[in-house]
Amino acid sequence: MSRCLSIGLLLCAVGSAAEVHAATEIAWWHAMSGELGRQVDRLAAEFNASQADYRIVPTYKGSYTETVTAAIFAFRSRSQPAIVQVNEIATATMTAAKGAIYPVYELMRDEQEGFSPAAYLPAVAGYYADADGNMLSFPFNASTPILYYNKDQFRAAGLDPSAPPKTWPELGQAAKRLRDHGMACGFTTSWPSWINIENFSAFHNLPVASRANGFGGLDAVLSFNNPQVARHVGQLAEWQKSKVFDYGGRGQAAEPRFQKGECGIFIGSSATRADIKANSKFEVGYGMLPYWPEIAGAPQNSIIGGATLWVLRDRPRAEYKGVAKFFAYLSRPDIQAAWHQNTGYLPITRAAFDLTRAQGFYDRNPGAAISIEQVTLHPPTENSRGLRLGSFVLIRDAIEDEMEQAFSGRKPAQAALDSAVERGNKLLRQFERASPDR
Repeated sequence: MSRCLSIGLLLCAVGSAAEVHAATEIAWWHAMSGELGRQVDRLAAEFNASQADYRIVPTYKGSYTETVTAAIFAFRSRSQPAIVQVNEIATATMTAAKGAIYPVYELMRDEQEGFSPAAYLPAVAGYYADADGNMLSFPFNASTPILYYNKDQFRAAGLDPSAPPKTWPELGQAAKRLRDHGMACGFTTSWPSWINIENFSAFHNLPVASRANGFGGLDAVLSFNNPQVARHVGQLAEWQKSKVFDYGGRGQAAEPRFQKGECGIFIGSSATRADIKANSKFEVGYGMLPYWPEIAGAPQNSIIGGATLWVLRDRPRAEYKGVAKFFAYLSRPDIQAAWHQNTGYLPITRAAFDLTRAQGFYDRNPGAAISIEQVTLHPPTENSRGLRLGSFVLIRDAIEDEMEQAFSGRKPAQAALDSAVERGNKLLRQFERASPDR
């Protein structure tokens, strides 16, 4: 055999070996930018380095809405990713798209990867499970609202900086004291519906809708215009007149007002704890959500926000084997503990929470454990498991439209909530009619 032929055969053999051992690429579309995006890239890189068979390729696609919309269009052209990150209030929409999704419990069973809902925090697992307790998507970034307060201003106003208000009457009194001592506003909240309707209802063991908040079927009817919620929204509107409460807008628009020292108390996502601590030039205190003590069953437990990872169908089998291994990797206590500690999101498993505590993280970072304690305060009920309501992104817009009417004094609280329920139920019926399960 000539030397040239030998070299040629050798190169061919090397090339064939490289093809055999080439890692299977798995596309993961997500909605995390900035530091969170860097943490996502880090997760993927560390998984990729841990084995040679699969390569997770994360791609930022914009907001949650933009990301899921991109995935839907891609599915129609058969160019969809294997994994897409979808926010919690779109769970009903994803569940209804049965031909497009590969339920996670089926994936893990088919690929023989260990996966038990019992390992995950009940408030997390329950939100994304079907009626039989089977998890449909993989919990990824979960948060819950908590209370933040300005300890420096508490001291200046003669309030105990070690005692966050536990009830709404206590919060109102503290906020009034802060206003009397010169603060521009006593307290504000972000995400108006998530905090003051959805989590308020869960924490007081009140239904947002019939049919177990939609978990029992698409024919659910909204019912949050009850006397307890109406009283709460009415009290916020009353406090608004004197800036004891000062509405700060939708989404996270109100958060900078707390960081800048304008408002002495703030209720917002637990996932912003690190950001608040880094950007506030005062000592920050932390507490659980307040509750109305006269409402029986309160405090119950809060519900989560955030997103999960959904698996889309019609990808090669090799990719699904890699997705299952990636999810098993993400479930490891050490990986979950690091994600929790680096981002402020909840650890999705009890083992990750226990490991974080054993590592002394909560001792070094006061307030970091409050979110876990709050979502696990009591076993979830039908009212505090979460929401499974179609078109809830649009429903939430309608709720916040009407809340703004109440806060501005243009409508009484009860009338505003009645209108929000009426508008929301129309959207639910449209979703029900369009669903393939109808």
